[in-house]
This record gives sequence, structure tokens and C-alpha cells, in this order.
Amino acid sequence: MAVEILMPALSPTMEEGTLAKWLVKEGDEVQSGDVIAEIETDKATMEFEAVDEGVMGTILVAEGSEGVKVNTAIAILLEDGEEAGAAPAPSAAAAAPAPAATPAPVASAPAPSAPAAPSTASGDRVFASPLARRIAVDKGIDLSTLKGSGPKGRIVKADVLGATATTAPAPVAAPASAPAPAAAPMAASPSADMVARAYEGRSYEEVSLDGMRKTIAARLTEAKQTIPHFYLRRDVKLDALLKFRSELNKQLEHRGVKVSVNDFIIKACALALQQVPAANAVWAGDRVLQMKASDVAVAVAIEGGLFTPVLQDADLKSLSALSTEMKDLATRARDRKLAPHEYQGGSFAISNLGMFGIDNFDAIVNPPHAGILAVGAGVKKPVVQDDGTLGVATVMSVTMSVDHRVIDGALGADLLKAIVENLENPIAMLA
Repeated sequence: MAVEILMPALSPTMEEGTLAKWLVKEGDEVQSGDVIAEIETDKATMEFEAVDEGVMGTILVAEGSEGVKVNTAIAILLEDGEEAGAAPAPSAAAAAPAPAATPAPVASAPAPSAPAAPSTASGDRVFASPLARRIAVDKGIDLSTLKGSGPKGRIVKADVLGATATTAPAPVAAPASAPAPAAAPMAASPSADMVARAYEGRSYEEVSLDGMRKTIAARLTEAKQTIPHFYLRRDVKLDALLKFRSELNKQLEHRGVKVSVNDFIIKACALALQQVPAANAVWAGDRVLQMKASDVAVAVAIEGGLFTPVLQDADLKSLSALSTEMKDLATRARDRKLAPHEYQGGSFAISNLGMFGIDNFDAIVNPPHAGILAVGAGVKKPVVQDDGTLGVATVMSVTMSVDHRVIDGALGADLLKAIVENLENPIAMLA
């Protein structure tokens, strides 16, 4: 019996994806475990393996199709000898037996109707996904003001999350003796058409957003609007670390391993989370989750966005092991070959722009993390030595962005102090 091949859910939060490429064609024999397609999520391109064996019948979704919903039929797999017109086997939901019929009551309440699709003032229907409609209602957003980025201009979740509410609940009436002042209207983000009109007559190229860019925009907007950030800054003297790194790399040369300054920073943060365990936590809506392991995420820039692969149990790993693992994760991140479990999780993150010549910057906390360390370049600067004389040292500026719901000022200061002390005493990190 023919079987429907469904769009897979490649991560717990995936709702739709892009069928990037078919690796088989109609008429090809398929064995269980064969890679038959490449699926793009908002974060990665992943291989999709066949579960059953048979002959590829009809391909229902062409490669390059965007916004394909999870559990949508994308192809028909036939058994040997079947023809392409054979009816597919029903899905688990469809194959479930119907409940036994019961006598209808004399009078029954009318079934609740599905929510009506929103429409514009002119009566034109606004096409939006059910999830986008629900979010719009919660946020008080008028869907008719949005431009959809889904198939055929359909409004999807990312469009609503990136929008600003345009409606607000009616104010409570004040007593007649004291009329309430009129509330100032909430400013809405300008639409794409409004922005385009502002640049009418100027030359530009319109670049459409892919799934990753939309997700980054939505998540960082949410982070800045909902996370009460505060910032702690310290300078780190790197001379002892640089000297120790040079000696260590000479010893590791025969193994083909070269430890970077960033590897020391990962190790220093991982150990600090163990030294200040109350700061090793994540925000979980109505509670805080106190983590046991030091799972540290590291931002990796890729074309069109970034990944934050997570190094689990980083406090327990040697510098050489961290270096090797980080290089592998970064390479596969740039090729968009990371599995979801490799870039989800962690309680703390590192973003290093020092190699780009940036002296210092403030990073945005990536929820549900409680903090992120922004790392600048190591620069030779005049410093006052312990004996009061003036000298020169290589100094690196770091800024820790903190979620105040999880970490208070004093606790954040303790965590940053531990990170700095680890970096300035690198040999002690190996003890």
C-alpha cells in the first residue's frame, strides 16, 4: 500500500521548513535509512532519511518550496509493483477508528465556529496562519497592517512577533468630576510600504529575509523588550595567559592542537559558573532553574546570521578538548550542519568580537540564558603596576550582560570577578 512521506519536525519548536533539495526522483528505489531530501529549518540544513522502503512515486512538494508545514504530505512512497495512482496509507490520525455512533439529543448546542479570517476595511481577506492569528489577538496587533512573508503573502508567526501592537484595551472610564486625559497612541513600526515610500527615487536592492534572519529578529526584539538587562564591565590583564598559551601550544604542536584565547575564555566562564553556582541558572517563566553542569554557548558568525553551539560540561574538559570540540562545532555551524541539540540549551553565552578589532561592546542576553559575556580585543595599554610604577600590559575589556530576574548586581559582580581571576591566573584553571 502506498505511504505518504510527511514533512518531518526536525526540532521541538519547528512548525514549518523549506524543502531545499530532493536527493531522489520519481521511480527511484528507496531503502529504509536512505537520505532522500535536505530540509532547511530556521537554523540549519538537515538530511531527511526514509523510514520505509519502496519506490518513490509522486513528489508532491517541489524542491525550493518554503513554508512547508510539519506533517504535510511531501511525497508518495509505493511498494514494488504499485502504480503512481495507488491510494496512500492513511496517517495514524486518519486511521484511528471512529467512535461508535450515539443517539443524537433532541436539542444540542451549536458547535463553536472557527475564528473568522481577519479582513481589511475594504473587505479584502487577510491570509494568516492560525498561530499568527492567536498571537495577534494576544498582542493586540491588527493583522491588516502587516505584510506577510509566508507563501503567497501569508502572515506567519515571525511576522506577528516582529510587529508592534497597534491596538490597546479601552481605558477604564474616570468619574465625571475628573475626566481622564486622552492616552497617547502607541507608536507602530512603519510598514515595508511606508519605508519604501520614504526612499522613493533612491536606488536600492530589496533583500528578502530567510527563516534564520526572521527568527533572529523576532528573538532579539523579544529579548530586548522583555529581559531587564544590566551591564557589568571589567578589564583583564592578559600577559600571563598569552605567555602560558604560547608555552602550551608548543607542547601540543605534535598533536596538531592549537589553543586559542577564546578557549581559555570558555574554560574560565565554565569554572566561574561552578565557583558561583547561584549564577548558573536560567529563567523559566515563573521560576528559575538552577543548573548543575557548566554548559557554555559560544556565538559563531555565519553568512546571514549566527549560531550559538553549546559546549556541555565545559568545566570538566581540558583546554585541548575544548579547542578541538569548538573548532568542529564552528565548522559545522558555518555549513549549517549542526543538529538542534547542539545549539539548544546552556545557561551562559560568550560573544567574542575581539578578533574583529572591537575594543568593547554590549551583547544581548539570549533567553533563557541569564547572562552573556561580550569580549573585546586585547590591546597594549599603560597600566599602574602593583608597586605603583607605570608599565605596559595587554588589556582585554569584557562586558557581562545580565538578566536581572535571575542574577542580582552583587551576584553578577561575583561571577564576573571569578571569570577575570581565572583568566589572569590561567595555570590555576588546570589544577
